Amino acid sequence: MSELPGPDSKHPARLASWHSADAVARGDKQAWLDNFADDAIVEDPIGKSLIDPTGEGFRGKEAISGFWDSNIEKMRPMFSLQHSICAGSECANVGTLTIQFENGMISQLFGVFTYKVNDEGKVTALRTFWEGEDLRMYPPIAERGS
Repeated sequence: MSELPGPDSKHPARLASWHSADAVARGDKQAWLDNFADDAIVEDPIGKSLIDPTGEGFRGKEAISGFWDSNIEKMRPMFSLQHSICAGSECANVGTLTIQFENGMISQLFGVFTYKVNDEGKVTALRTFWEGEDLRMYPPIAERGS
């Protein structure tokens, strides 16, 4: 089985994916943005969605910064990865994304999170595969009861 992303990852795309998840977990927007090439694209998820009604993704640092403000800053997603597979300049991480909202609700979804890097190890494409129909919502712990 392949290694999971970590600070000692040898594959540049796997290492970049770890830097991305680590910056998100710490709420460090600047570190997250610094991990991207200037002309990078974020497609999360790929295609049209509530997050990206045009389905064109978020291209360039300014748009990616806006993606952070609208999605990551407010929701602080956490990743639990089961597999990481690398080939060429890309890495695909398979796992679960968990978000706890301000009202205590929790959402979970299973997905594939891909990272492509350039020769400098900067992310040129972050693309995610997940299906809205698979999104699971859970009430706050205090309301779960019987």
